[in-house]
Amino acid sequence: MSGFPFHVAGGIIGAARTAFAAPQAAWPGEPSPAAAQRAAGSRRRRLWELPHKFHCPVIGVCFACDELRGLMAKVMHLARDADDYYLHTSAVGACEQRSPLAELLHKALEKRYRLTVARFAALRDAAALRAAWRRACGEGVEVAAALWACCTHPALDPALEQEIFADIHMLQHQLGSGTRADLRAMQALRDENAGLRRQLAAAQAALEEARAGRDAAAQGAAREVAALRAELAAAASGSARLAGEVADLRRAQRDLPAREALAQRLNDVEAQAAALRRQAEALAQDAARWRERAAAAEAALAAPPEAVAGICDRGVPVQLSGKCVLCVGGRLGAVDSYREVVEQSGGRFLHHDGGVEENLHRIDSAVAAADLVVCQVGCISHSAYWRVKEHCKRTGKPCLFVKNPGVSSFGRAVEAACVRDGELSVS
Repeated sequence: MSGFPFHVAGGIIGAARTAFAAPQAAWPGEPSPAAAQRAAGSRRRRLWELPHKFHCPVIGVCFACDELRGLMAKVMHLARDADDYYLHTSAVGACEQRSPLAELLHKALEKRYRLTVARFAALRDAAALRAAWRRACGEGVEVAAALWACCTHPALDPALEQEIFADIHMLQHQLGSGTRADLRAMQALRDENAGLRRQLAAAQAALEEARAGRDAAAQGAAREVAALRAELAAAASGSARLAGEVADLRRAQRDLPAREALAQRLNDVEAQAAALRRQAEALAQDAARWRERAAAAEAALAAPPEAVAGICDRGVPVQLSGKCVLCVGGRLGAVDSYREVVEQSGGRFLHHDGGVEENLHRIDSAVAAADLVVCQVGCISHSAYWRVKEHCKRTGKPCLFVKNPGVSSFGRAVEAACVRDGELSVS
């Protein structure tokens, strides 16, 4: 080890060298200038032939701690709890002279950086070597390889040697500062990576769930498709069977078209017969109504003459004085007798059947046109009854309700009306 002061990373500061050593004296562990000059013209220097101050940066920059531990374990015994600093200082100390570890490290460096060493071998002087070193430092890509190629190059002079040592020393400081920043950034990236991993796990779980649902749906759809295909095959088989049976029946019955035509004609005749039956039923209903009217008319004609004469003898004809009498309901066959009673009483006659055939909405206009309303409650619907009653009550129209639809009852209702001072009233 060097006995000079200001020992820094295996070497000394340039000012200390000029203060404590003669200008021509060699550094401890370094070859003499004459020997360096002879070596420069013959071959590249070995690791143990480098100045000791270069052992620290070469070992520290060119080897990772895990790699260095593995190489050292091949040639020496290491304690399990040996830390990285112990490994580094032990390797640096072993490179002061030729040793199994120094030879192993030298072979590893030569093998790793053989391409860079071959490229730097084409450089013939210190100026070209300095330019190559500056270019490597500027690019920051092959600093370790350039360091090894320059330190072992035959054209390396003391000035460039000190310059390279100073550069690599400051670069190590900068790398340490950058490493701390990188560690902080790495920690942030690790935290972000952990969050992204959790998100990825959640997304993968959701994806698996969706995939399971999709698979279940696909299986269900496949089963349904299989069932539908089975049904379709069964239907196709049944259709083919039925078509064969129909073909057999057509071949067996040559007169089938004629029978089909007869069946169609039979359907048409049955439809016509049904229409005729409905028409006959309507005619029968009309005939029944006309018979009812004829029976009522016959009953009116068969009534004793004194029934109508009695009405006329009581002075009814002078009661109405041209007023309009509306009869709602009653027997259809007695309408003419109702009219005769009103007209013989000096009035005008109107009739509404109470919604049997005529529109129920015409009652309002008929009641509005009449001066007296006679409502045959036994021969009208409930709707007509309440409609007549409500309209007469709202307008103050005289209204008589007769239960018996006979002509005599209608005559007595008309007889109950009289005209006083031009107004019709009911006594």
